[in-house]
Amino acid sequence: MSEDKTGEIDAALARRIAETAGELLLTLRRSGLFEGKALGKAGDRTANAFIIEALRHARPDDAILSEEEKDSAERLDAKRVWIVDPLDGTREYGEGRDDWAVHVALAVDGKPEVGAVALPGVPLTLCTAGCPPAPEAAEKLRMLVSRTRPAAEAVSVAGSLDADLVPMGSAGAKAMAVVRGQADIYLHTGGQYEWDSCAPVAVAKAAGLHVSRVDGSPLIYNGENPYMPDLLICRPELAEKILRLTKEAAARATSA
Repeated sequence: MSEDKTGEIDAALARRIAETAGELLLTLRRSGLFEGKALGKAGDRTANAFIIEALRHARPDDAILSEEEKDSAERLDAKRVWIVDPLDGTREYGEGRDDWAVHVALAVDGKPEVGAVALPGVPLTLCTAGCPPAPEAAEKLRMLVSRTRPAAEAVSVAGSLDADLVPMGSAGAKAMAVVRGQADIYLHTGGQYEWDSCAPVAVAKAAGLHVSRVDGSPLIYNGENPYMPDLLICRPELAEKILRLTKEAAARATSA
Protein backbone atom coordinates (compact mmCIF):
# COMPACT_ATOMS: atom_id res chain seq x y z
CA MET A 1 0.00 0.00 0.00
CA SER A 2 1.32 3.47 -0.93
CA GLU A 3 2.25 5.99 1.77
CA ASP A 4 -0.47 8.36 0.52
CA LYS A 5 -3.13 5.67 0.81
CA THR A 6 -1.90 4.66 4.26
CA GLY A 7 -2.00 8.30 5.31
CA GLU A 8 -5.59 8.65 4.11
CA ILE A 9 -6.63 5.56 6.06
CA ASP A 10 -4.86 6.79 9.19
CA ALA A 11 -6.45 10.23 8.78
CA ALA A 12 -9.91 8.71 8.48
CA LEU A 13 -9.26 6.74 11.66
CA ALA A 14 -8.03 9.85 13.49
CA ARG A 15 -11.16 11.74 12.43
CA ARG A 16 -13.54 8.98 13.55
CA ILE A 17 -11.85 8.65 16.92
CA ALA A 18 -11.69 12.40 17.55
CA GLU A 19 -15.32 12.93 16.55
CA THR A 20 -16.56 10.02 18.65
CA ALA A 21 -14.60 11.21 21.67
CA GLY A 22 -16.13 14.65 21.15
CA GLU A 23 -19.63 13.18 21.09
CA LEU A 24 -18.91 11.33 24.34
CA LEU A 25 -17.72 14.57 25.94
CA LEU A 26 -20.85 16.43 24.86
CA THR A 27 -23.05 13.64 26.22
CA LEU A 28 -21.18 13.70 29.51
CA ARG A 29 -21.58 17.48 29.80
CA ARG A 30 -25.30 17.33 29.00
CA SER A 31 -25.85 14.64 31.63
CA GLY A 32 -25.59 17.16 34.45
CA LEU A 33 -23.79 14.60 36.61
CA PHE A 34 -20.68 16.75 36.93
CA GLU A 35 -19.91 20.46 37.05
CA GLY A 36 -16.85 22.68 36.79
CA LYS A 37 -13.53 21.04 37.66
CA ALA A 38 -15.23 17.70 38.35
CA LEU A 39 -16.71 17.77 34.85
CA GLY A 40 -13.31 18.51 33.35
CA LYS A 41 -11.70 15.67 35.27
CA ALA A 42 -14.43 13.23 34.25
CA GLY A 43 -14.16 14.40 30.64
CA ASP A 44 -10.39 13.86 30.54
CA ARG A 45 -10.74 10.32 31.87
CA THR A 46 -13.71 9.35 29.72
CA ALA A 47 -12.30 10.62 26.44
CA ASN A 48 -8.86 9.17 27.16
CA ALA A 49 -10.22 5.70 27.96
CA PHE A 50 -12.12 5.62 24.68
CA ILE A 51 -9.27 6.95 22.53
CA ILE A 52 -6.68 4.58 23.98
CA GLU A 53 -9.00 1.58 23.56
CA ALA A 54 -9.83 2.57 19.97
CA LEU A 55 -6.18 3.06 18.98
CA ARG A 56 -5.01 -0.15 20.62
CA HIS A 57 -7.74 -2.04 18.77
CA ALA A 58 -7.17 -0.42 15.38
CA ARG A 59 -3.37 0.03 15.51
CA PRO A 60 -2.00 -2.50 18.02
CA ASP A 61 1.57 -2.20 16.72
CA ASP A 62 1.80 1.58 17.08
CA ALA A 63 2.96 3.47 20.18
CA ILE A 64 0.82 6.04 21.99
CA LEU A 65 1.66 9.24 23.86
CA SER A 66 -1.32 10.75 25.69
CA GLU A 67 -1.61 13.54 28.21
CA GLU A 68 -3.72 11.29 30.41
CA GLU A 69 -1.62 8.10 30.20
CA LYS A 70 1.56 7.12 32.02
CA ASP A 71 4.42 7.64 29.58
CA SER A 72 6.68 4.80 28.47
CA ALA A 73 10.20 5.02 27.08
CA GLU A 74 9.29 2.24 24.64
CA ARG A 75 7.69 4.81 22.33
CA LEU A 76 11.11 6.37 21.67
CA ASP A 77 12.06 3.41 19.49
CA ALA A 78 8.77 3.43 17.57
CA LYS A 79 8.50 4.75 14.02
CA ARG A 80 4.78 5.48 14.36
CA VAL A 81 3.47 7.18 17.51
CA TRP A 82 -0.06 8.40 18.07
CA ILE A 83 0.00 11.63 20.08
CA VAL A 84 -3.33 12.55 21.62
CA ASP A 85 -4.94 15.10 23.88
CA PRO A 86 -8.32 13.65 24.86
CA LEU A 87 -9.59 17.03 26.04
CA ASP A 88 -7.61 20.11 25.08
CA GLY A 89 -9.11 22.98 27.04
CA THR A 90 -10.36 21.15 30.12
CA ARG A 91 -11.14 24.45 31.82
CA GLU A 92 -13.23 25.72 28.91
CA TYR A 93 -15.08 22.42 28.67
CA GLY A 94 -15.91 22.52 32.37
CA GLU A 95 -17.11 26.11 32.06
CA GLY A 96 -19.57 25.22 29.29
CA ARG A 97 -17.62 27.09 26.59
CA ASP A 98 -17.05 25.94 23.01
CA ASP A 99 -13.32 26.71 22.61
CA TRP A 100 -12.03 23.25 23.51
CA ALA A 101 -10.96 20.37 21.31
CA VAL A 102 -10.01 16.72 20.92
CA HIS A 103 -6.61 16.01 19.31
CA VAL A 104 -5.67 12.76 17.60
CA ALA A 105 -2.38 12.78 15.66
CA LEU A 106 0.14 10.36 14.22
CA ALA A 107 3.82 11.26 14.17
CA VAL A 108 5.99 9.21 11.80
CA ASP A 109 9.72 9.42 12.48
CA GLY A 110 9.02 12.51 14.57
CA LYS A 111 7.06 14.34 11.87
CA PRO A 112 3.36 15.26 12.39
CA GLU A 113 2.01 13.42 9.35
CA VAL A 114 -1.64 12.80 10.30
CA GLY A 115 -3.99 14.74 12.50
CA ALA A 116 -7.61 15.40 13.35
CA VAL A 117 -8.87 18.18 15.60
CA ALA A 118 -12.49 17.91 16.67
CA LEU A 119 -14.26 21.05 17.87
CA PRO A 120 -17.42 19.42 19.26
CA GLY A 121 -18.93 22.66 20.52
CA VAL A 122 -18.99 24.17 17.01
CA PRO A 123 -19.43 21.34 15.80
CA LEU A 124 -16.59 20.83 13.32
CA THR A 125 -13.70 18.44 12.75
CA LEU A 126 -10.68 19.40 10.68
CA CYS A 127 -8.37 16.70 9.38
CA THR A 128 -5.22 16.36 7.31
CA ALA A 129 -7.16 14.43 4.66
CA GLY A 130 -9.18 16.77 2.47
CA CYS A 131 -8.27 19.85 4.48
CA PRO A 132 -9.18 22.98 2.47
CA PRO A 133 -6.55 25.72 2.02
CA ALA A 134 -6.61 28.33 4.77
CA PRO A 135 -8.08 31.70 3.73
CA GLU A 136 -5.75 34.60 3.03
CA ALA A 137 -4.74 36.83 5.92
CA ALA A 138 -7.07 39.69 6.76
CA GLU A 139 -6.10 43.30 6.02
CA LYS A 140 -6.20 43.97 9.77
CA LEU A 141 -4.20 41.13 11.30
CA ARG A 142 -5.56 39.15 14.24
CA MET A 143 -3.29 37.50 16.82
CA LEU A 144 -4.61 34.69 19.01
CA VAL A 145 -3.61 34.75 22.67
CA SER A 146 -4.48 32.90 25.85
CA ARG A 147 -7.68 33.92 27.62
CA THR A 148 -5.93 33.99 30.98
CA ARG A 149 -2.18 34.48 30.43
CA PRO A 150 -1.22 36.13 27.10
CA ALA A 151 2.48 35.57 26.37
CA ALA A 152 4.54 38.78 26.54
CA GLU A 153 6.25 38.06 23.21
CA ALA A 154 2.92 37.58 21.44
CA VAL A 155 1.56 40.84 22.84
CA SER A 156 4.75 42.64 21.77
CA VAL A 157 4.67 41.20 18.26
CA ALA A 158 0.98 42.04 17.92
CA GLY A 159 1.77 45.63 18.81
CA SER A 160 4.53 45.79 16.18
CA LEU A 161 2.15 44.40 13.57
CA ASP A 162 -0.77 46.58 14.72
CA ALA A 163 -2.68 43.31 15.06
CA ASP A 164 -5.81 42.88 17.15
CA LEU A 165 -5.52 40.47 20.07
CA VAL A 166 -8.09 37.66 20.04
CA PRO A 167 -8.36 35.79 23.38
CA MET A 168 -9.31 32.13 23.04
CA GLY A 169 -9.17 28.94 25.08
CA SER A 170 -7.49 25.73 24.00
CA ALA A 171 -4.44 25.41 21.75
CA GLY A 172 -6.46 23.36 19.28
CA ALA A 173 -9.20 25.97 19.09
CA LYS A 174 -6.60 28.69 18.48
CA ALA A 175 -4.78 26.77 15.76
CA MET A 176 -8.02 25.86 14.01
CA ALA A 177 -9.13 29.50 14.15
CA VAL A 178 -6.17 30.27 11.86
CA VAL A 179 -7.03 27.34 9.60
CA ARG A 180 -10.64 28.55 9.44
CA GLY A 181 -9.68 32.17 8.71
CA GLN A 182 -11.01 33.51 12.02
CA ALA A 183 -7.51 34.74 12.91
CA ASP A 184 -4.17 35.09 11.16
CA ILE A 185 -1.46 34.29 13.71
CA TYR A 186 -1.06 31.87 16.58
CA LEU A 187 2.22 32.60 18.36
CA HIS A 188 2.82 30.78 21.63
CA THR A 189 5.91 31.13 23.80
CA GLY A 190 4.54 30.04 27.17
CA GLY A 191 5.38 26.35 26.87
CA GLN A 192 3.20 23.41 25.86
CA TYR A 193 3.47 19.66 25.45
CA GLU A 194 3.53 17.54 22.32
CA TRP A 195 -0.13 16.56 22.69
CA ASP A 196 -1.13 20.23 22.72
CA SER A 197 0.18 20.89 19.23
CA CYS A 198 0.81 17.71 17.22
CA ALA A 199 -2.67 17.31 15.72
CA PRO A 200 -3.23 21.07 15.24
CA VAL A 201 0.19 21.43 13.56
CA ALA A 202 -0.51 18.50 11.22
CA VAL A 203 -3.84 20.04 10.16
CA ALA A 204 -2.40 23.55 9.82
CA LYS A 205 0.41 22.20 7.66
CA ALA A 206 -2.12 20.38 5.47
CA ALA A 207 -3.98 23.69 5.06
CA GLY A 208 -0.83 25.31 3.67
CA LEU A 209 0.07 27.34 6.74
CA HIS A 210 3.53 27.99 8.13
CA VAL A 211 4.32 25.87 11.21
CA SER A 212 7.57 26.03 13.19
CA ARG A 213 9.29 26.81 16.46
CA VAL A 214 9.71 30.55 17.08
CA ASP A 215 13.33 30.34 15.92
CA GLY A 216 12.11 28.96 12.59
CA SER A 217 13.23 25.38 13.25
CA PRO A 218 10.86 22.47 12.56
CA LEU A 219 8.56 21.00 15.18
CA ILE A 220 9.81 17.49 16.02
CA TYR A 221 7.67 15.05 17.97
CA ASN A 222 8.13 11.91 20.06
CA GLY A 223 10.98 13.39 22.06
CA GLU A 224 12.20 11.90 25.31
CA ASN A 225 10.83 14.97 27.08
CA PRO A 226 7.44 15.83 25.53
CA TYR A 227 7.70 19.50 26.58
CA MET A 228 7.66 21.96 23.68
CA PRO A 229 8.58 25.56 24.55
CA ASP A 230 6.93 27.42 21.67
CA LEU A 231 5.35 27.39 18.24
CA LEU A 232 4.16 29.60 15.42
CA ILE A 233 1.23 28.96 13.08
CA CYS A 234 0.50 31.65 10.48
CA ARG A 235 0.17 32.44 6.80
CA PRO A 236 3.48 31.67 4.99
CA GLU A 237 3.90 35.24 3.79
CA LEU A 238 3.80 36.53 7.39
CA ALA A 239 6.27 34.04 8.86
CA GLU A 240 9.60 35.76 8.16
CA LYS A 241 8.47 39.06 9.70
CA ILE A 242 6.86 37.41 12.73
CA LEU A 243 9.95 35.30 13.40
CA ARG A 244 12.13 38.42 13.26
CA LEU A 245 9.83 40.41 15.54
CA THR A 246 9.65 37.53 18.01
CA LYS A 247 13.44 37.33 18.17
CA GLU A 248 13.64 41.06 18.79
CA ALA A 249 10.96 40.91 21.50
CA ALA A 250 12.80 38.07 23.26
CA ALA A 251 16.08 40.01 23.12
CA ARG A 252 14.44 43.08 24.66
CA ALA A 253 12.95 40.98 27.42
CA THR A 254 16.35 39.43 28.19
CA SER A 255 18.13 42.77 28.35
CA ALA A 256 15.45 44.49 30.44
